[in-house]
Amino acid sequence: MREEPAGGGRRDRGKVTGRRPRIGQVLGVSDQTVARRFRRLRHTVRLRVTGMSDDSRLGRESWIVRLACTPNVAEQLAAALARRPDTQYVDLLSGGTEVMCAMRPRTRRERDDLLLQRLQRTPRVISVTAHCVLRTFFGGPMGWLRKTAALDPEEEAALRLPPPSPAAGPVVLDAAEESLLAALRRDGRATLAELEAATGQSAAAIGRRLERLRTAGVLYFAVEYDREPLGQGVEAMCWLTCAPYALAEAGQAVAGHGEVRFAAAVTGRANLAVLVLCRTTGDLYTYLSERLGGLTGVQSVETTLALRRVKALTYAP
Repeated sequence: MREEPAGGGRRDRGKVTGRRPRIGQVLGVSDQTVARRFRRLRHTVRLRVTGMSDDSRLGRESWIVRLACTPNVAEQLAAALARRPDTQYVDLLSGGTEVMCAMRPRTRRERDDLLLQRLQRTPRVISVTAHCVLRTFFGGPMGWLRKTAALDPEEEAALRLPPPSPAAGPVVLDAAEESLLAALRRDGRATLAELEAATGQSAAAIGRRLERLRTAGVLYFAVEYDREPLGQGVEAMCWLTCAPYALAEAGQAVAGHGEVRFAAAVTGRANLAVLVLCRTTGDLYTYLSERLGGLTGVQSVETTLALRRVKALTYAP
């Protein structure tokens, strides 16, 4: 089930919503049934809606940073990275000796401060490897829910909002829009009253800014939930080294795999980063040996298991 709380739909003092039409109408159930199921999922799998920004529309770089460290410092390092506003996901990997984070610095100064100064001086960090995301094959606005097959094509089309009309160049945000995006990252289902309190803006101003951000393709909404209770407890990061001629074909191929949550061409020795979600380690082995192993031009694959997610999109320090 997906709830789309978006600017550009109905606006009132309750939820800011872009549902066109209501979920219940499409699924043939009452609004009360939808609300009851949503509450149950919030309780059982911590279902939450998060407002996200497509930083490619803002002309900003995305990075995946790997830090090898001694086991006694990994958790503290992950917690420190989680407190930074420019990190999205922070995971503990590889028996507690590696930390991985997705980083979206707003400026080059922020990027250099973290990569060239702070991390390099951190005690007991053995190595720092930073991969710049060059092209995303799957992820971002193309959400994981498209692979669940929970809706048929007609239902999905009825619930999807009109596509954005992106600007010709990078979108420049003002301080008020940055504040609004920050509030929506904490809770994509925030009410207008809550957004007014969080940002100090009027309801009319919030409505205008939501419309601009959605129309420009900057703002989209993601659904997060704990996957282990649903039997999807094995998450792994796969680093593929592909021959240059095969990189685009391999990236497009893995984007269509049901197990893949994120895939992107990146800088570094491994040039294709793929985040995989499986039910068991046996399923992961099958995926690695049969699906990834069968791709043309793949020269090597390094796999690291995610032990624990320290920061998710809805993290609040």
